[in-house]
Order: sequence, then structure tokens, then C-alpha cells
Amino acid sequence: MTSLSVEILAADAAEPITSAGNAQLGIAVLAGIALIVLLITKFKLHAFLALTIGSLALGAFAGAPLADTIKSFTTGLGNTVAGVGVLIALGAILGKLLADSGGADQIVDTILARASARSMPWAMVLIASVIGLPLFFEVGIVLLIPVVLLVAKRGNYSLMRIGIPALAGLSVMHGLIPPHPGPLVAIDALGANLGVTLALGLVVAIPTVIIAGPVFSRYAARWVDIPVPENMVPARPSEDLEKRPGFGATVATILLPVVLMLVKALVDIVVDDPANGLQKVTDVIGSPLIALLAAVIVGMFTLGRAAGFTKERLSSTVEKSLAPIAGVLLIVGAGGGFKQTLIDIGVGQMILDFSESWSIPALLLAWLIAVAIRLATGSATVATISAAGLVAPLAEGMSATETSLLVLAIGAGSLFFSHVNDAGFWLVKEYFGMTVGQTVKTWSVMETIISVVGIVFVLLLSLVL
Repeated sequence: MTSLSVEILAADAAEPITSAGNAQLGIAVLAGIALIVLLITKFKLHAFLALTIGSLALGAFAGAPLADTIKSFTTGLGNTVAGVGVLIALGAILGKLLADSGGADQIVDTILARASARSMPWAMVLIASVIGLPLFFEVGIVLLIPVVLLVAKRGNYSLMRIGIPALAGLSVMHGLIPPHPGPLVAIDALGANLGVTLALGLVVAIPTVIIAGPVFSRYAARWVDIPVPENMVPARPSEDLEKRPGFGATVATILLPVVLMLVKALVDIVVDDPANGLQKVTDVIGSPLIALLAAVIVGMFTLGRAAGFTKERLSSTVEKSLAPIAGVLLIVGAGGGFKQTLIDIGVGQMILDFSESWSIPALLLAWLIAVAIRLATGSATVATISAAGLVAPLAEGMSATETSLLVLAIGAGSLFFSHVNDAGFWLVKEYFGMTVGQTVKTWSVMETIISVVGIVFVLLLSLVL
């Protein structure tokens, strides 16, 4: 089960663990987030410990029993690691195989040879958008990070100039374009047309990703000028390698999980029959776990064996790939625990209660509700599900175009200002070797730009269509 599936189940099944009023809950959320930021920035406490302490404090501030708070935190941590942890591990193995075999070098050298310095950010956003179309955000990150870091290091480019376009491409696909679970759930809840939503989503996504990616990266590179983290950069193949995999074989290996997941998504849309034999097969081979596992196994031959690796060296490569991600896994898991604590104390319902009396246009209302839930829970998927459920009655009587725009408004709102309660925030921070403040200046601002630009284009389309 993926992290997104876990979030959907958690959102549906969670019961509030406190009867605190909305005012107390609001204060508790602000105090919990402030404590986490203070522990990390002022006292230099490890993010895993800060998130753990902050989650317990959040429950205490909200008046929840300590035992229930602990249960919520450990459940969220376990679900997040179960959903994302294996994907990160498999991605790390694939990345190490790419690096040690020289496959990543082959990709980087080819890109550097064919793309100019001026066009490099555009090349990165294009690659990320294509790869991110069928992928969960976390999977896209672990597949793209080795390429991003190597391009920045080898070409002597600013890390933010290369990294922000790649992250923007992945994030826009995640929030706006089906077959990602969030947009699909909203389409189902509102009764929107999948084809119309996909077409309009691409119209909104293209200018949004350009502004939040290549354009914003110029400013992000000035605000945060940091070197590529040496501990995360895959090293160049050692001198004793007499050969390395071809460009075609390397790209095919990376794209294998992308293709498998895309096939699953297409079969689910076209066949739409869980009892169908073909759909049963594609549901298995197209799941992120199986798709990435298949890529790792294939990579052992197309990358490792192609570079002349022995069985012993392949085993050593896999072993060495896992140690550096231990800290990342714990931090991402603790972020999931904090998010689950927020959900279980009733923050999502608090936001929905506040929103019932708002008297504004449907598209803007949907966006604001998604923004509020995203800020409170840190989950784009939970924000999408909750907002779609609330505004579903507004979709009655709407045209197919208007309903699709309502889906996109919710999707844009669900991406607003990722911060310390979002597992994605910690993934980006750790992979790029940034401080919390630097991550806010780059990643969080980029997410906000995507959200704001997205709703602006949705509103403009509503005037035209």
C-alpha cells in the first residue's frame, strides 16, 4: 500500500481523540508547529526528535490523552514508513546502481553534451514532468535526485537552478493531473469528466510549471546558494571500470517503473473492471512497490552486469546504498506521525466547520478550503479529499467544464505552502542538504507559487470557458 493510499484510509477512518473546541485546537496547532521549528532552528535538535516531541506537545496542548496521542503518532509513523520507506529504499538501491555502474554518468554526460547552460533548467522540468505524470511524488524524487545532483555537480550549476524545476514538474503533476490519486478522488467525488479534467489540467499545468520551475529557480538560486551535498552525490565510477552501460539501456531501466505504473493507470481508466484479468495483472505489476522492485532487479543486469560487476560487488552496492537513508526514513516517518496526530485531534473537521459560513465563488471557496486543510494537516491528498467532499453539492448543475475546473481548484489549493508537517518537506530538505529556513525559502515558496498561479489560471479559464 502506498503512502497516499494510507493517507486516504486515515482520512476516512480517523476519529477525533479530543473534544477540544476549535479555538483550543487552533492554538494547539500553532503552538505545536512553533515548538518544532524552535527545537530545530534554535536548539539544533535532530528533526526526528523535534517532530516526536512536537507531536506529543500538540496532543497535550489540544487536551488529548497522552496514550491516544502516542498511538496516533506511532500509527502515522508506521503507516508513512510502510508506504514511503520501502520506496525510498528501492529508489536508493536503484540510484546506487546507476551511480556505481556509470549509468548515471552516462545520462549526465549525454545531457550536458546536448543541452546548453541556458536550456538546462528547461530540460530538467521537461524530464521531471514526463516522469512525474504517472508517479507518486516520493517515487519521482528518489528516481530524479541522482540525476539532479549529478547534473548540478558535473556541470557546476547552482543546485537550486537545477533542482527547483525538477521538483516543480513533479509537484504540478501530483496535484493537478490524473491518474494521481488526489485528482482521481476529486473527479469521482464531484462527478467530473476525466478526459476534460486531464485536458484542462494540462492547460493549467504548463504555464504553472514554467513559472514555478525555470522562472522561480533564478530567484531561489540567489536566495539559497548552497553546494551540492557531497554525502548525497553518487560518485563517479571508479577508474577500474572498463565499461559502463549504454545511454538507451540506462534510460530504459529508469523509465521501467514509469511505464509499468502508466500502463496500470491506463488499464484502470479504460477497463475499469476489478474482476478483469488484465486489470488484475496490471494492478500488481503497476503498483509502486513492484514497479520499483522490477527496476532494481532489471538494473542489476542492465547496469551492474553491463559494467562488469561480480555478484559480490552487486551485493556490496546494495548494502552500501541503504545506510545513508536511515536518517531520512526516520525524519519522514516522524513527519507522518505529526500529520496523523493533527488529523486525529480533529483539525481537518475544525477547518471544515469554519468554512461552512464562507460566502465566496465556488472555485475560490474550494481552493481556500484545500489550502486551510493542507496547512493544518500537511497532506495534499487529505486536503483534496476533504475539500472535494465539502464542495460536492456545489457541482450539481455545473457543466462538465465547470466541474473539472472545480477539481483543479482543489488540486491547486492542496499544494499550498508545504512546511514542517509535510513528509515531502523533509524529503527535499534532507536530499538537498538544506536547513529548515532554506527549505522554506525554496521548496515551500515554490509550492505556494504553484498553488497561487494554478488557481489564477483556473479562474481565468472559468472566465473564458
